[in-house]
Amino acid sequence: MSDARKIKLILTRQPTMEGAGVHLNRVFGYNEAPTFDPFLMLDDFRSDTPEHYRKGFPWHPHRGIETITYVLKGDVEHGDSLGNKGMISSGDVQWMTAGSGIVHQEMPKGDANGSMHGFQLWANLPASQKMISPKYRDITADKIPEVQIQNGVRIKVIAGDIDNKKGPMDDIVIDPEFLDCTVPPEQTFIHEVDPSYTAFIYVIGGKGTTDGKAIENGKLVLYEKGNYLTVTASGKPIRFLLLTGKPLQETVAWKGPIVMNTQEELETAFQEYQDGTFIKAD
Repeated sequence: MSDARKIKLILTRQPTMEGAGVHLNRVFGYNEAPTFDPFLMLDDFRSDTPEHYRKGFPWHPHRGIETITYVLKGDVEHGDSLGNKGMISSGDVQWMTAGSGIVHQEMPKGDANGSMHGFQLWANLPASQKMISPKYRDITADKIPEVQIQNGVRIKVIAGDIDNKKGPMDDIVIDPEFLDCTVPPEQTFIHEVDPSYTAFIYVIGGKGTTDGKAIENGKLVLYEKGNYLTVTASGKPIRFLLLTGKPLQETVAWKGPIVMNTQEELETAFQEYQDGTFIKAD
C-alpha cells in the first residue's frame, strides 16, 4: 500500500457545559466543523460524578442534522415530541435523524456506581435531506458485531464493514464508518479508507502513536487525505473511536441545535419554533 494518511490536526478535549448544567468535554465543534465535513461536533460526556450530569438536556429542538449517541456505561432516558420514549444503556447506540424537526430531551441517569460514560457525535445532512421526516434507530449492544482482525485488534462495528461483518447502521447518506477499536500492546492497526473521505480517531483509553506522533486518552487526530491510516499501541492497549465519512461540500448555517444551508433557512426554523409550527406532519 502507498499513501499513508498524515496527521492534519491534533485536538485535545476541552471542558464545557451544556444543557441544564451538564459538565462535559467538547472535542470539536462550531469553529472546527468546516474541517471535519460531514461531521459537525463530538462531545465526550464521561463522568463519575452524578451531580455533573443528572440535570441533563431538557426539551430542545433539532433540525437538519443527525445525532449519534454511544453509551459505554450508564443509562440515558429520552423522549420526544412524536411520543417516543426509551432508554439506551451500556454498549447501546442511538442514531437520531432530526430531519425536518424534532423536539426531544435526553436525561443521563448513570449506572449503579454513579458512572455515566458516553459520546455524542453530530453529523450533517445534505440540503436534499434537511427536511426529511425525523426518525430514531436505537441499537442495543447485542446488535453491534465485534470482530477480531490482524494482530489481535478488536473492533465493534457500529457502521461500516470489517471482514464482512456489517454494522447495523446503513443507508446513511454520508456513508460513515463508526468503529470502536482496541489495539493490543505493541501491535499496529492498519485500516484502509476511501481516499476522498474525512477520517479521524478519538482516543478513549491507553496510549500509542499514529504517523509518528504520541497520542493518549482525550486526543483527537484528524488525517490528511490518503488510502490508509495506522495506529500503534504502546505498552498497554489503546482504544479509540474511528470515524470516516463522505464530505458534503455544502454551505453551513448553524445556530445552536439547528444546522441548515442558508441564513434564511436558519431564521425560518427558529421563527417556526417560536410560532409552534416547527414540527411537520408526515
